[in-house]
Amino acid sequence: MISTMLAIETTAFYAIAAAAIMAGAAIAGVLAMAKVITKALDSSARQPEMDSKIKSTMILGMVFIETVVIYALVVAILLSIKLLG
Repeated sequence: MISTMLAIETTAFYAIAAAAIMAGAAIAGVLAMAKVITKALDSSARQPEMDSKIKSTMILGMVFIETVVIYALVVAILLSIKLLG
């Protein structure tokens, strides 16, 4: 009975950890992307002649942010596999 209770607690721990990882990564990713877009628009408004360089740098920065969110997704999936396995 104790081993069953420990298994349930371990399963719950992995589920909560996976949910917390994805929630944190999603919130952080959205806030970071919002900041990147805001700063890029401000920069484009101040220097319209640099618009194409600013846009390409913005897109590159957003790719790096999204990469971190995808890494968090991979970790959450691995925790879910551990949960199912």
